[in-house]
Formats: sequence, structure tokens, C-alpha cells
Amino acid sequence: MSSITELIRKEIESLSTDPTKTNVGTITALADGVAKVEGLSKVMFNEMVEFPNEVLGIALNLEEDSVGCVILGDTSSLKEGDEARTTGKLLSVPVGMELLGRVVDAVGRPIDGKGAIKSEVEFPVERIAPGIIPRKSVDQPLQTGIMAVDSMIPIGRGQRELIIGDRSTGKTTIAIDTIINQANINKQGEKSGDPDFRPVYCIYVAIGQKNSNIARTIKVLEQTGAIDYVTIVSAPAADNPANQYLAPYAGCAIGEWFMENGRDALIVYDDLSKHAVAYRQISLILKRPSGREAYPGDVFYLHSRLLERSARLNEDNGNGSLTALPIIETQMGDVAGYIPTNVISITDGQIFLETDLFNKGIRPAVSVGLSVSRVGSAAQIKAYKKVAGKVKLELAQFRELAAFSQFESDLDATTKARLERGARIVEMFKQGAYNPVPVEVQTAVMWAMQNDFFDSIPVSQISEAVISLKDFLKTQGQEPCSEIYISGKMEEETEQKLRTAIEEWKRSFA
Repeated sequence: MSSITELIRKEIESLSTDPTKTNVGTITALADGVAKVEGLSKVMFNEMVEFPNEVLGIALNLEEDSVGCVILGDTSSLKEGDEARTTGKLLSVPVGMELLGRVVDAVGRPIDGKGAIKSEVEFPVERIAPGIIPRKSVDQPLQTGIMAVDSMIPIGRGQRELIIGDRSTGKTTIAIDTIINQANINKQGEKSGDPDFRPVYCIYVAIGQKNSNIARTIKVLEQTGAIDYVTIVSAPAADNPANQYLAPYAGCAIGEWFMENGRDALIVYDDLSKHAVAYRQISLILKRPSGREAYPGDVFYLHSRLLERSARLNEDNGNGSLTALPIIETQMGDVAGYIPTNVISITDGQIFLETDLFNKGIRPAVSVGLSVSRVGSAAQIKAYKKVAGKVKLELAQFRELAAFSQFESDLDATTKARLERGARIVEMFKQGAYNPVPVEVQTAVMWAMQNDFFDSIPVSQISEAVISLKDFLKTQGQEPCSEIYISGKMEEETEQKLRTAIEEWKRSFA
């Protein structure tokens, strides 16, 4: 009995009788997931607004006499005349290691049926990007495992590299391959016990995609064992536009936690074209004035404030990084469209995928002429830089010569040799999906090409030869590869061992 009395006394003592200030308003109009609320005089931009039945919304339009709130979730339980009140909080999502291996929605709630996420830390969805002073130049490689990308368009930790192309040209495949490769490197690094090893954690944001596509991606990540290093933020096509608009910012906040805690993270936005469309929908419903292609005037700011949050921080700020791989879908190869040009101008380079190359069976269908990395060879290990230096020029010359040589019957010996070399490089770069290649094996294969080991093999058999050589290097020819992996350099001794190993492979292949 005394314990009950004690409990009541404690409750009475802790009871606050001070007047509290709450800003309460009324819904005056409700349509298409947007509520117009009057009476919320003290509301802040992007503040969470509470509606009946635990429905939440965000204040996006602050007008003179009303507020435009975008509802998160189901609006069927709301009606005109319902009460709305401010919460004094900005929209936040849970962050931390607990989110790895999980699938969450646009506001960080788990949707994979694996129970609640026990994270004690939350980050606001909208945050200001790091300034110039805390940043550091990009010089650490982030390997994709795709030879055509790692050799010609290298990506560094903290970079923003756009993947752009028409639909069904393999954009998502490049991003998923990169995630799988990070997981493979993480496992290898953990096994080696190297105290300086820095794993890369990944966030994959699916915006406006079919549920079946998202499920397929999750299945691939599970089968390859990469899911343990990935958080998936899902805002499928069936979701309301508000969730599709918020998902990339939520994913970015999850990635920023890694960066600010001195870790490395990679985030994929798949894709920002659908993100812009979702924002256009919201803006048109909110009666905002529309500009070019009916997009609102701040559609550039929509993506710039998102991608500027990716950075490489210096030692004083924890030495973490957040690398972004945004994806943009073009219409019939038109890179000069409104959204593509916006995102190209924000990012540090682009990987352009061509439909024609894809249809010819050259996969990944990377266009050498239109793809560029503004970080370049600063983000390559020394050994790879040494062997891959000329390959982009050789391939570009080949594409140009191939276009002209169609009209020429007899070609001189130099042109013929260049065409032969180019055809072999094209075949060497062909690679299957979800099969990333470690950088030391890529370096060895590239070295073999530069040192004419493939010249005696017919062009039609080059793909087969490259696969055979990769398998050989992973099994019998491991010594030179492990030396490249440990030192990152191509020493004379390593080169000699590599020559011996590749000569042995050539005899067995022939």
C-alpha cells in the first residue's frame, strides 16, 4: 500500500502546472495528400505538424493566412475541420550501425519485418552541408569492381559521380556492382586484420521504382552477402509523392552519421529524375508557380542541397567521407535536358551509358567520349595508374577510327594495328552483372593487355581469355596480385612475377 502512496506522491511532485504554449490550427482544405491549415501562426518551415490519429505532416508552404502541409502516410482518416498542432520538431530519422542490413521507409521506419530498429540517435532529414574548411581533397580510391570505370573514370571517396543514360542501359547494375564490391573489400579487410583498414558502408535509396524491382535488388544483395553492409531506403512508385521527395534526404542523413563518426559511406540515389517529378507534383498541388517543363523554380536547389552534403572531411573533423552516386534517366540520350544538365553541373563527373553500345552487347555500355571523372587518377592506386594511363586515349582513338574506317577499303598498317588493339580493349572491358573484379586482378589483366599478351589471341576469344586469366590470377597466380594489393605499387620484382604467371596461363589457355 505504501509503495502505491509513494508512487502517487512522486507523480504529484513531478506534475507540471505551468501553462504550455501550443500552436493549434484547423484543416480548411484537403486534397492529393496536401492539407491547407489555418491558425498555425508560429509554425516553422519544414516543421512536423501533428494531425488526429497520429498522422504527421510537414509544413512546406508558409503563406500569409494559411500553411500548406504535405501529409506523410495515409490521409483517409483526416477531414476538413480537423485540428492540427505544431510539434516544435524538424523531421528526423534514426541513424547508426543498427540500420545496416535493414530496409526502411522514407522516415526511417523498418518495413522488412525484422522488428524495431534499436537506434538511440536521430539526425534531422534536412541538414546544412559541410563548409569549405572542414573538407579535404579527394585522393582515396572507391573501387567499383568494374574495369571500364575503375581504369578510365576512377571514383574517389567523397566524390559525387553521376550515372546517366536511357532506361534499361544498366545504370542500377553499375551502382549495385559498386555496393557488392565494397562488401567484398570489407570482408577481405576484416579477414586481413589490418588496423588501418577502413570499411565502406552503403545506403541504397530507391525512389519511385516498382516494388518488384526493389525486391529484386534486395535479393541480389542477400545472395552476394552484401546486405550486412547496406541500408535500403525505399520509397516505391506506390508511395505518395511526399515520401518520394523525402527519401533521398533521409538516406543522406543516415550516410552523414557514418561520415561524422570518422567512417566512409557510399550512397546511391536511384533515381533523381523520379525525385524531381515527385517534387514537381507536390509543388503543383501546393500552387507554387511553375517554370521550365512545369518544374518549380527551386528544382536546382532541390538536388544541389542534397549532393553538396557528400564530402571528404579532414583529420580535424574525423576524416570520414560520404560518396554519392546519383542516377539520372535521360530520354533518347538527351543529356541536354533540364534535370540532366542541372545534376551534371552539381556533380564531379559522369558515367554516361549508351543505348547503342548496350544493344551491341558491349556491357557495361560506358561511353568513353561523354564520361569523365573530375577527380581522375588522384583516386587510383599507383599500380593501376601506371598500367591504365593510356587506355582511355587508345579507346577514344579506336572509336573515332572505327567510325571512319567503315568507308575505307584498304587501311595502312598503323591504322589496322590501332583498330585491332581497340577491338581487344573493348572485349577486355566486357563484364557480367553482379560480378565485380578486385582492383589487383584488374591491374594484372590491364598489364597483360598493355604488354601485348592478348595480341596473338583472336578478337572473338578475348572475352573468354580475360575470364580465364581472372580465374587463374585468383587461384594459381595469387602472389603478384597480393603484392599489388598490399603495397598498391607495381615494383620491378612484382612485374617479373606477374610476367611469369601470365606466361604460364597463356600456355595453358593456348
